[in-house]
Amino acid sequence: MGAAEPVVERESERREEGEKEEEGNERKEEGGDVEKGEVLGVQGKVIDSSNFDVNNDLNNQFGGSHVAMMQRLNPTNPLRIVIGGSSGMPTPSPSRTSLPRSAPIPETSLPRSAPIPETSLPRSAPIPQPSQTTLNSRRYTNKISLFLFVFHMVAAVGLVSFLIFKGIQGLIEASESVKRKERRILKFYLPQVETASLLSITLAFVWQKAVRQWPRIMVPFILWSSFFLSLSAGILLICFQRASTDGVGVCLIAFAIGNGLYACWVTQRIGFCTEILIKSLEPVPKFGDLNQPTYWMLGVGFMWMSLWILAVIGAMNFHFTPLVIIVLVLSLAWTAEVMRNIVNLTVSRVIALYYLRGMQSIPQNCFQRAFTQNLGSACLGSLFVPTIEALRVVVRGLNLLEGEDEFMFSCAHCCLNVMQSIFRYGNGWAFVQVATYGKGFVQASQDTWQLFVRQGMESIVDSDITSSICFLTGVCSGSICVIVVAAWTARVHQTFTATLSLLSFFIGYLMTRIAMAVPHACVSCYYVCYAENPSNILFDKTIQDHQRTMADHGVAPATPRVPRRFSAAEA
Repeated sequence: MGAAEPVVERESERREEGEKEEEGNERKEEGGDVEKGEVLGVQGKVIDSSNFDVNNDLNNQFGGSHVAMMQRLNPTNPLRIVIGGSSGMPTPSPSRTSLPRSAPIPETSLPRSAPIPETSLPRSAPIPQPSQTTLNSRRYTNKISLFLFVFHMVAAVGLVSFLIFKGIQGLIEASESVKRKERRILKFYLPQVETASLLSITLAFVWQKAVRQWPRIMVPFILWSSFFLSLSAGILLICFQRASTDGVGVCLIAFAIGNGLYACWVTQRIGFCTEILIKSLEPVPKFGDLNQPTYWMLGVGFMWMSLWILAVIGAMNFHFTPLVIIVLVLSLAWTAEVMRNIVNLTVSRVIALYYLRGMQSIPQNCFQRAFTQNLGSACLGSLFVPTIEALRVVVRGLNLLEGEDEFMFSCAHCCLNVMQSIFRYGNGWAFVQVATYGKGFVQASQDTWQLFVRQGMESIVDSDITSSICFLTGVCSGSICVIVVAAWTARVHQTFTATLSLLSFFIGYLMTRIAMAVPHACVSCYYVCYAENPSNILFDKTIQDHQRTMADHGVAPATPRVPRRFSAAEA
């Protein structure tokens, strides 16, 4: 019995040591769970401390002082506890809340005894925005055409100055017959031309104001007024019974007949043209000084026209008079077209930035940009767009006529295809992208037409009659100037009637076209900006409804692209 007692004591000691080891293992496991909880808490996972019986153990092991210290901690994070005498982690700054929850932070990167520095945590990177085409390009577009125009203007100013000098020299140093001839020209020639210039400027503002105020009335009114006014001017010139006036009168009557046929042909397009014109003119009242470039261009045009008339008078006392006058006429036409396109570029940039970016641009800044960076594109477009448009009108007219001569009309169809190809590389719609993005004229023409093709708008823009309305407005002003000047000249000096009639028609047309660039540019911006972003809230469903109507009724494009007999054979 005495020998058995030490054995029992040893077994009891072993049991006490085993219980101590189990208690130590449980404490280690609890400590490991808390360390894992710190890492999870840093990662942003919410873990309730009530799942762990930590407070009771710590109260037994470390005493009331440690428990009091723990009670002073922030209760919002229950995992900030003290283990082994080390202090908990500091409250994370607001910048740490941007850490992604899916990216785990390894335990080795988080020292338990030191606060985490701000630079050790990755910050959320900003999302890169998609790059947009710049709207503030500073490069000069179409520099070759710009150089040609500047050279032309230097030559034109030199020629006009020389011819004015020759006219003054003829008045002072020439013989009495030459002096008498020049005095008669100045007396019966210059007043009518200056009157035609002032009248055309007045009519230009009247037409523009009327189109902006009453577009529903003015579109059909301009179509038929151009017919009656040109017909009346032609009949008036024929009534003078002179060979020169008869020739000019016959030309005006022939044009009036074609104008009347065109007005009958496009009657079905008037409604859609009016709707687009009304919608495109809505942003104009938001820009009070949008017409300021028009005032500048018409003022410069009037001064240049006065000098130009004096040069024409001086050319009558110089060699090769007809050739010199033709050169002066072509120079004036190009200069006036460039001035019109400067207004076009200015208005296009103001309206396009409003549609595409919602910006309220300053027209004066846009005018300076059009007069400097984009002047080369205006010069190039002024050369090619009127030529291409005129040739397209002729070729369209030939394709509308069906005859027995297959060779002649096959040539007309070939010419139409060639003109359509050229039209993609040079069209009036390009001025919108030239003004907005600073592109070259050819590149802007291609990009604009690709936008129309992408949206299925080729037939719509090809059948638009806004440019024809602006053209016929110039015809109306020219015809009114012819009637006034011809009646005046026939009363005082009938010999100059035919010459002054042609000149006044030319002046009236050019001046009115400069003013009508404002509504024309607004319509162009509406089409091009819609093709670029059809979902813009500034656009309604006018174009979509018209596309749907054309698709439902099977309406073919207004411009004949394929002969009817060829399309029937293919069907």
